Amino acid sequence: MDSPSPEFDVIIAGCGPAGAVLAAELRLHEVRVLVLEKETEPASFVRIVGLHIRSLELMAMRGLLDRLLERGRKRPAGGFFAAIPKPAPAGLDSAHAYLLGIPQPVIVDLLEAHAIHLGAQVRHGCAVTGFEQDDEGVTVELADGERLRSRYLVGCDGGRSTVRKLLGVGFPGEPSRTETLMGEMAVKAPPEEIAAKVREAGETHRPFWLRPFGADVYSVVVPAAGVGDRAKPPTLEEFRQQLRAIAGTDFGVHSPRWLSRFGDATRLADRYRVGRVLLAGDAAHIHPPLGGQGLNLGVQDAFNLGWKLAARIRGRAPDALLDTYEAERRPVAADVLDNTRAQGQLVSAEPGARALRKLLTELMDFEEVNRYLIEKITAIGIRYDFGEGPDLLGRRLPDIDVKAGRLYDLLHRGRGLLLDRTERLTTGGWSDRVDHLADPTAALDVPGLLLRPDGHVAWIGDDQQELDKHLSRWFGEPAG
Repeated sequence: MDSPSPEFDVIIAGCGPAGAVLAAELRLHEVRVLVLEKETEPASFVRIVGLHIRSLELMAMRGLLDRLLERGRKRPAGGFFAAIPKPAPAGLDSAHAYLLGIPQPVIVDLLEAHAIHLGAQVRHGCAVTGFEQDDEGVTVELADGERLRSRYLVGCDGGRSTVRKLLGVGFPGEPSRTETLMGEMAVKAPPEEIAAKVREAGETHRPFWLRPFGADVYSVVVPAAGVGDRAKPPTLEEFRQQLRAIAGTDFGVHSPRWLSRFGDATRLADRYRVGRVLLAGDAAHIHPPLGGQGLNLGVQDAFNLGWKLAARIRGRAPDALLDTYEAERRPVAADVLDNTRAQGQLVSAEPGARALRKLLTELMDFEEVNRYLIEKITAIGIRYDFGEGPDLLGRRLPDIDVKAGRLYDLLHRGRGLLLDRTERLTTGGWSDRVDHLADPTAALDVPGLLLRPDGHVAWIGDDQQELDKHLSRWFGEPAG
């Protein structure tokens, strides 16, 4: 029996940050998108998450950053790696060299509203319970028995991903062995007492800290008594009990803003794609929140995947383009998992780990070391392998000055961009998907470059024939 024709081009399971960003990216290219979110209501607790430099740049590329800045709080871009308190190195190559703290429900709401504004359909209270794929598409089954047809399915449904499990993709790594409580709350104890107790208890218990976060409000991190259910936020009483057990006092904590728990499970999916089903965000990788990289990693997955999947759906993508999603993003995730493993060792209270932390703290006084670690955590040091070429090839391009204003303002539509200082190059038959800016004044030291929709440099040079080859590689055959 023939399969029914697809009602949608893409069904996305999960409307967290990664799912909402992916839906919006697909809608920029007029892809028919349905997002299925199993939860009917937002989380009952408000956790503050941090957007790192690269994620802020991507939001600026789509015209979203100002809306996020209105609801978030800027913080210095330093002290991320294993919570070693070092300031960010001077002159980070970004117009957005800061951390943006923002409540997770706020960012989810903003990103979902953006996707809906662009035309995505979002249905809450709809859990994916099964699917079958064939050569033409995917039939998705919901918990209530409804069946939907789509050309592709993307699992953005978290670390316990139903899509990944049904797909049969392995998720090797390490399970949680320890758990940590994290939250923000008011504290009655005087700062001097807090500082003294944290210094004393921190010698034998890690991670453990109370850090000021506004008037009488502290960020509190304390080891849990054991491994519990991560789906349930901890209570304030759990914090009090663990603070008393470790520091001998609960510091008079009260009036929590948000409370959460996290484990140290670290896992990476064997594959990001099987046929017409793909994985992104926590469905593809989980790790401890050391360095605050998790949400950012998932959002950056979505920006990498969206334009490629849209091009494939619209018949413009070379056969191999969609394969570059896993080829580019899985190594990035593997690197994040490794650096969180390293950070996990550095926050241990064991003598060897304390000695190693002391040594690294000293090494981070060298600007090159500090810069390397900050660029790693904030994802601005990523370089995809596009073959031989200048160091800029495969890297993201900062938000430079151009004659039209700022570069990122030209990327709101999610198209490619030819930035041409020679004023001789052309996008030719690719002008329906790649914009062209002829600007001899652009703040670049190369004659011309081709920018992908995710802001990475795909080609550098001044030869039209070479440019045409790379336009075909990334954007398919020319029109006409």
